[in-house]
Formats: sequence, C-alpha cells, structure tokens
Amino acid sequence: MGALLLASAGKHFRDPGFYRDVVPEYLCRQDPAPGEPRNGTPQHPWAVLSRDEWIALSGLLELAAAVGILLPPTRKPTATALTAMFTAFLAGHVDALLRAYGPQGTPRRRKIHAVRLPLQGPLILWAWRLRRAAGPAGKPGGRG
Repeated sequence: MGALLLASAGKHFRDPGFYRDVVPEYLCRQDPAPGEPRNGTPQHPWAVLSRDEWIALSGLLELAAAVGILLPPTRKPTATALTAMFTAFLAGHVDALLRAYGPQGTPRRRKIHAVRLPLQGPLILWAWRLRRAAGPAGKPGGRG
C-alpha cells in the first residue's frame, strides 16, 4: 500500500491531468481570469479550492499516508484515514463516470472511468484491513 500511495502521489504532480476528471465540479472554486473582476457568481459551499489545488492536496495526503502506513505507531490511524479518503473519492469516480456517459463524454472516458470506479472497492477494503496492526511474531490482531 505504501508503494502504491507513493507512486500515486508522484503521479498527482507529474501528470495532474490524470486526476482532473475525478474532481467533482461542485468542489472546484471558479476563479476569474487574471485581470477580470469577480462577478459574484454563486458557488457551491464546498468549492473552496481550484481543481488543481484539490489534485495537489490529494497528492500530498497520499504522500503523507505512504509514510504513515509504514510506521507501526501511525499505521492504524493512517489506515482509518485512508479508508475514509478512498470512500470519499467514490463520489468523484461516480461523478466522472456519469459525465463520461453525458453529452460531453467519449467512449475512451467511459472505458477509463468504468475501470477506475470498481477499483475503489478493493482499495477501501485493503485500507480497512491495514487497521489491524501486526502483533507478536507478525500475527494479525496482536495476540500470539
């Protein structure tokens, strides 16, 4: 899991476009173009960051989780946070799949998001199972 998170975190910064579709529009602050005044367009209350800022933030969270999951004292809280994060990401994946089947969708995007969405389930279960820290002699559950 640590290696997967580290690779994913790096991809957030090397190829942020890979993640653009899975950031729901309602989370994205709409900033005016440089030099244009704010027009007072109402935005969703959760639209506190731009799409690129959400991508960078999730990359930083995954980087922190990659470290936290490897350290025994922080493994359980990190795994719990990862479970919550992967569960929250479901909304973005569902939104991306719905948009892929919408008027602006393409066959390529439909295939991509039809594959990405079901991958969240195993990630959520894997993160949840990592909450059990290894006990004595490497046995899960802490009892020998």
